[in-house]
Amino acid sequence: MSKQWMSLVGALWLQSMAGTNTNFPAYSSQIKKLLSISQVQLNNLAFASDAGKLLGWFAGIASNYLPLWLVLLIGSILGLIGYGVQYLFLTNHIHSLSYWHVFSLTFIAGNSICWINTVSYIVSIQNFPLDRQVSVGLSTSYVSLSAKIITDIVDVVNVFTPSERAKTYLLLNSVLPLFFAIIVAPLIRETKVEKSRKLSDGFRVMFVITLATGTYAVFTSMGSAISKLLPSLLSLMGMGIFLLLPILVPLSERIKEHWHGKCWIRRDPRICDLSNLEEEIRTPQEEINCGVKEDNDVGFAVMEEIGAKKMFMRLDFWLYFFVYLFGATLGLVYLNNLGQIADTRGCTATSSLVSLSSSFGFFGRLLPSLFDYLFSRSKHAISRPATIAVTLAPMTGAFFLLLNSSHIALYISTAIIGICTGAITSISVSQTTELFGTKNFGVNHNIVVANIPIGSFLFGDLAAMLYRRQGNSSSSSDGSCLGMKCFQTTFSIWGFLCFLGTCLAFILHTRTKKFYRHIRGGN
Repeated sequence: MSKQWMSLVGALWLQSMAGTNTNFPAYSSQIKKLLSISQVQLNNLAFASDAGKLLGWFAGIASNYLPLWLVLLIGSILGLIGYGVQYLFLTNHIHSLSYWHVFSLTFIAGNSICWINTVSYIVSIQNFPLDRQVSVGLSTSYVSLSAKIITDIVDVVNVFTPSERAKTYLLLNSVLPLFFAIIVAPLIRETKVEKSRKLSDGFRVMFVITLATGTYAVFTSMGSAISKLLPSLLSLMGMGIFLLLPILVPLSERIKEHWHGKCWIRRDPRICDLSNLEEEIRTPQEEINCGVKEDNDVGFAVMEEIGAKKMFMRLDFWLYFFVYLFGATLGLVYLNNLGQIADTRGCTATSSLVSLSSSFGFFGRLLPSLFDYLFSRSKHAISRPATIAVTLAPMTGAFFLLLNSSHIALYISTAIIGICTGAITSISVSQTTELFGTKNFGVNHNIVVANIPIGSFLFGDLAAMLYRRQGNSSSSSDGSCLGMKCFQTTFSIWGFLCFLGTCLAFILHTRTKKFYRHIRGGN
């Protein structure tokens, strides 16, 4: 069991470096100046990063045929190429890169994230089958720390000029994921579990550590007031200590195995106490009677076990696709444009905003796991589509709150959008497995998240065109725009689309509530 816990710790560390695209707003304005590009072209670079997910299904297919450590290294090397060549260009080691070269490199860097995420998802789902929402939520929550960790490193390096900060961000984006992948590769392994039971003690410790990590991240993201109390180096060292703390769980389990010969996951029915499995695992006949299928290997319920071709023919897939498009994807588009949004409103603390969205995104990804851990067996627990709908409601309000010109409205809205986007992203992993099964998860989920580049292009270009229109109307020589008018119409449109996503999520809830009622033990 210690090896299974260690694989989860490895997934946490991987995810803490997998969100390299989330710090794009911290240096996007400088990239725009260095490359002398328009707002539309800058948005297309953000789109290129997301467009890498269009080929994310390659990672899903590769994971079916290649060892996970190799899939992980392939993704990390792609990131090294994508970000590394851009770094060499900005440092004048390469002199002849066109805009489309940079676009292609950003696409490759964006695709690299899919490979790392796929490995983390598979390890979390296969090694903790009855606790997959909990394990997935714990691991994916650390993605939101990427921007925070890298920003802390940049601050420690004492890089103050915007151009040097942009170069440092790109350098760290290129080398850190590969460094962590090499360290974690021996730990990442898929362990077949015949039967599983809740792992209460280990997950309690994990939740305490993770909540403490998130609280520390939020506290140290509060800007100059905190930096006076806690210097950058101490802040980074503290984050490093919190990243190491999860290793206490597999170490303690290893000690237990050595001294007591006991484990938290029982895999041999001849020597294990199976008296508590009755509550956790429904019999196949019960599942069939309820119209619910059971995974043959580990005994958890799915609506159906299908591949990509059949998935495209399901109405539930398209409802789910557009819910994600008008929810998590829309939130990511806002966060990609956060640098420009802050500039137009006269807010110079872009790095603090990025750290704030990153830290609240951490809690957003974690909270669904915490609720699943506490209430998953309760008859009153709501379905995942309903949870997404409830999450989208405050996100809708946050977009309309941005119509207020105050900086506090910007900070509050950014925090709300960060936490809601993170929550939907976390929930969607378990939602995909429950709607379409686990056998083709790597391909199926990468198809679902392919809506991210679609939304990035549609919503991002819409925002860029409206921005340019306002800039031209203000007779700006370079087409730049300042003031609330730059994104005012955009926020109204995004708010309406988010409301539409809320309605679609409730429709999906209505269509799937029978399935969730049965797996919750209802009538």
